[in-house]
Amino acid sequence: MSELQSMTGFASTTQSVSGRQLSCEMRSVNGKSLDIRLRLPSGLEAMEAEIKKRISAKIARGNIQVSISVDASSSQAFMSIDEEAFVALAKQASRLAQASNIAPPTTDGILAVRGIVSGDDAAIASVEIDDEFRDALLATIEQTVENLLAMRQNEGASLQSVLATHLHTIAEQTIAARDDAASRPDAIKAKLENQLSALLECVGEGSLDPDRLHAEAAILATKADIREEIDRLHAHVAAASDLLAKGGPVGRKLDFLAQEFNRETNTICSKSTSATLTATGLALKAVIDQFREQVQNLQ
Repeated sequence: MSELQSMTGFASTTQSVSGRQLSCEMRSVNGKSLDIRLRLPSGLEAMEAEIKKRISAKIARGNIQVSISVDASSSQAFMSIDEEAFVALAKQASRLAQASNIAPPTTDGILAVRGIVSGDDAAIASVEIDDEFRDALLATIEQTVENLLAMRQNEGASLQSVLATHLHTIAEQTIAARDDAASRPDAIKAKLENQLSALLECVGEGSLDPDRLHAEAAILATKADIREEIDRLHAHVAAASDLLAKGGPVGRKLDFLAQEFNRETNTICSKSTSATLTATGLALKAVIDQFREQVQNLQ
């Protein structure tokens, strides 16, 4: 059995390779299909297809944003201070501070002045893809995907519990609709017979064809029968429960069943001949909407 997955999640991984710090971040949100978008540093464009292949092998659906960065590690980054400029600026700032009777400059303040501290930007920007770096990059991608999957599965487990509760409520409301006294064929028949009797009393026995009236009443009784809708709702609940138990990428199938739930409930409401059955139908629609809203988050 595969676990359910939410389509939302976040994961990041960082490791050092060849004196550089390699970082990968992945964000996942809802999507109708799998859409992977990459942000790569210059020089890694050739790795795009392989990166997408590694991700799509484990994730079936969702909008995935991947950000990869490569920076010189703190032990390797070369930073330098322009000492002459620092001393000259410090002297000038101290003289102005004394003349203006304000606090003298601090070392931190002078170091923050642009041009005082410089780094090896070329070394940081360039990314050379050798075998060691390629293997490290793909390993980082794999680890980040695993971390993202773990979060999506945790969210999926929570959704599974919520959806199971909604299905239980749908099943209960379906039984309530089935057991509603006004929805039983004999009750519908009795109600129509009473209405016919009242109508005949008002207009007179000979003014209307009783056989035709009874035929029309039989048609109305058939149209008001909700047993088929009840049977289909029970079948859809069973199918949805099986999908939840099966797990895996079942979001689209559950969304389809949610639409079928709604279709059958709308028919029940349109056929309803009592306030209690209409209220049950509206309660069904409310929980079905909640069910479908949560289904939208599933892979």
